[in-house]
Amino acid sequence: MEKAPKFFIPIIVGIIVTIIVIAKSAVVIEYGEAGVLFKTFGGGVVIDKKPLGEGFHIIAPWNKVYVYNVKQQEFFESNMQVLSSNGLEISLDVSVLYQPKYDELGLLHKTKGENYVNIVLIPQIRAVARSVVGRYTPEQLYSTKRDAIQNEIFDETYKNIKSQHIQLNAVLVRDVTLPPAIKEAIERKLRQEQEALEYEFRLEKARQEAERQRIDAEGKATANRILNASLTDKILQEKGIEATVRLSESNNAKVIVIGSGGEDGLPIILGNQ
Repeated sequence: MEKAPKFFIPIIVGIIVTIIVIAKSAVVIEYGEAGVLFKTFGGGVVIDKKPLGEGFHIIAPWNKVYVYNVKQQEFFESNMQVLSSNGLEISLDVSVLYQPKYDELGLLHKTKGENYVNIVLIPQIRAVARSVVGRYTPEQLYSTKRDAIQNEIFDETYKNIKSQHIQLNAVLVRDVTLPPAIKEAIERKLRQEQEALEYEFRLEKARQEAERQRIDAEGKATANRILNASLTDKILQEKGIEATVRLSESNNAKVIVIGSGGEDGLPIILGNQ
């Protein structure tokens, strides 16, 4: 009975060591993640092979895996203070959509590390935003150029970080905040411009209506001149006879005056008397 514990000690130790080795060797990569392998005795960060993909992996217990989120991510920069072209302070709210480049994850880890967003992306966004906004006046930023500055910030930041192993997907300018006095002045000017455009529209509409009436009047005058030139005495007499016949055939006619009302021989009711 005394020898039994001594016999089991190596087995117990072996089991414990095995558990520790397995625990240190087993790595599970979750969905949307990738792992960068660090070889303690084999040259450090592995950059010449693809990262470890999703799933279960066995590594040497003395090595280590650094896990990165490789899905699209967002960081929000609120109240970023920048200056317009005339030196007025503007506040921007900017969202940036990004993700690490999957095939370059080892290089990203080796050169920038896990804190790459604060080391590379945020400083670049701030610097480029200040440069871009400084090209525009507050009025342009408030009214017509928001899409333009958004596109320019994206394009310039993309160029600056494309060699930094980071993929920039979008830059969204959520809000542009101006000093209250400047905002009120711009809004007042925009209202005045809209009122002026509306007044000009009304004037143009009135001019078009006057032109339409003039053309209509000229058309009627021309038609009357043509009609008067074509009405001879015989045509008038013929029209008068036709009208008299229609009147005599009407169910509503009670009295028909027949006789000459003048030299044209028409009834008195249709004559020129």
